[in-house]
Amino acid sequence: MRILLSADHRYPASQEVGSGLHPKSFPSGSAYMIHDLLARGLAELGHEVFYLLPAGADKPLPPGVTLVSQPHDADILHTVAYHDEELIPQKEANPKPWVTTCHLDLEARGQKRSPTTENWIFVSRTLAELHGRQRFVLNGIDPAAYIYAEMKEDYFLFMSAMDWGIEKGIETALSLSQEMGFPLVVAGTATNCEIINRVSEMCRQANAQYLGDVRGKAKAELLAGAKGFLFPTRVNEAFGLGIAEALMSGTPVICSDKGACPELVSNEVGFVCGNNDDFKSAISDVGKISSRACREKALQDFHYLRMTADYLAEYKKEIGGNGDSKR
Repeated sequence: MRILLSADHRYPASQEVGSGLHPKSFPSGSAYMIHDLLARGLAELGHEVFYLLPAGADKPLPPGVTLVSQPHDADILHTVAYHDEELIPQKEANPKPWVTTCHLDLEARGQKRSPTTENWIFVSRTLAELHGRQRFVLNGIDPAAYIYAEMKEDYFLFMSAMDWGIEKGIETALSLSQEMGFPLVVAGTATNCEIINRVSEMCRQANAQYLGDVRGKAKAELLAGAKGFLFPTRVNEAFGLGIAEALMSGTPVICSDKGACPELVSNEVGFVCGNNDDFKSAISDVGKISSRACREKALQDFHYLRMTADYLAEYKKEIGGNGDSKR
């Protein structure tokens, strides 16, 4: 199959060195990292991949992936929702099949939950149903980018893009740390210094360690060393990539019951919490979770090649004219 992927970032989205307590234009960039991994996975499975990246690339693309600066003839086009809007007229005028991946709750970002076509694919069943749809493909990550560890250090980890830190539950994490007396490490940057300084002060007052932006090996070590990954999000979480990253590292997840969290976190790998008492019990019981179970679930459910195979199935539906098929 000849596949044209499109995104508006500069390749690669993943970086080896974080910016620490300095802002970044894209504090998360998870949608871009997923698209990069999809390009690689499609090529590894023997497909011809063209990657439309007008911003260009800083490193060579994976074998089998060709960088293009203009739309290229292909069997199907795959875009990222709300990131390459200039292609919309071309998609509508071109009879070739296309799909777009939605990585977020549209309402939370000021949009209406009303995709205009059946070509939208969401990153969780929960997110799809929230928008009145059924098509979804769970995100996948590369196991080689993470360190699996069964021996944990004495800290819990909260990690988020800090522009959304309050919505992702940083206040809950800090409050639990103070009340229960466990060490908390906070990671993640923001688009401006004002937010970073605010988060830094919140962490200082709660005696939590704030590292800012952490990437590459340092991030892998941070995830692997944590006793648990705290994700007390308050929003309708679309996916929560940190959940998959923690589990791939053998680290249990303690999350809220919002959005896709219950879809991703089963009893053998963590705790889904509905209130403050649930979080306290989960933190006390986190040692009962097997690191091996976390890793095995991540390899089964969150591997990028599984994600790639699922997208290929969606491509075939579009090419066959069955884009409205139900999963």
